[in-house]
Amino acid sequence: MDVRQLRYFVEVARVKNFTKAAEALHIAQPAVSMAVKRLEQELELALFNRKDKKVSLTAEGEIFLPHARRILEDLRAAELEMAELKGLSKGEVRIGIPPMISAYFFPDIIRDFKISYPQLRLSVLGEGAWRIQKMIGQGELDMGVVAGGNFPETLEVRRFLREEIVICVPPGHPFAGRRSVTLAEFIREPLVFYKEGYYIREFFLEVLKGAGSAPNIVFETNLFSLVKSLVRNGTGISIFLRMVVAADTDLVAVPFDPPLHLDLLIAWKKDTYLSLANRAFVDFLLQHAAEEWRSQAEQK
Repeated sequence: MDVRQLRYFVEVARVKNFTKAAEALHIAQPAVSMAVKRLEQELELALFNRKDKKVSLTAEGEIFLPHARRILEDLRAAELEMAELKGLSKGEVRIGIPPMISAYFFPDIIRDFKISYPQLRLSVLGEGAWRIQKMIGQGELDMGVVAGGNFPETLEVRRFLREEIVICVPPGHPFAGRRSVTLAEFIREPLVFYKEGYYIREFFLEVLKGAGSAPNIVFETNLFSLVKSLVRNGTGISIFLRMVVAADTDLVAVPFDPPLHLDLLIAWKKDTYLSLANRAFVDFLLQHAAEEWRSQAEQK
């Protein structure tokens, strides 16, 4: 058994296809098939069901997968730590950021981080918060932005931002002239909402528990730019983080009564080695967020 076999096995398990795994690994498909076959021969177990070009893990493969991932994670951590002991001035930060946040909070942070640490590579993946948690756990991401307050014990988290959730309506809507709107009033309106797995949806549905009424959702999407367009054309109203609609002059942001706030946190896998590059990014993010908070407090 070697590391190459484990990498190929984990990639095939991820995409459930030998050809797609080979493309992702940038190698020939027969090489992937042969390496996985040799791994199965060494283990004397079938790790994949292969039927009609469909690939799925066997029961033995399901048991072996977390072990393979853990070995690869430990190897990567060892390589990082050894490289840092040699004083190499390079590194990579692999971070997952929900699309709505990445577009409105992170561009300046990414720019300033690259100026401060030009030798470090920053790789950003746009995914929903639930998917980000899963990818951190599987070692596909070093860290990610998550939201809310309920997290598995396997994650280490640090809050960097608390942002208000506001109702978003077109200028002619009856709510547009209101100072605030209650939750009960909001859920009676036709709503353009986010799909399952989107952090703001999960948070809001959690808030609604015990309200006694279900929201009147008329359309669902995970494209926040489409949500804005549908609010503009009168399809329905929606919710956003205040920062996301602050510059939209053709939309009106109305607070909830009482106000709703969402905590945004940076998370990484607990009890794992956090490289110098990743620690630099966490420290930079927390410092930037603290300075932003102080600046906003001074303006009030």
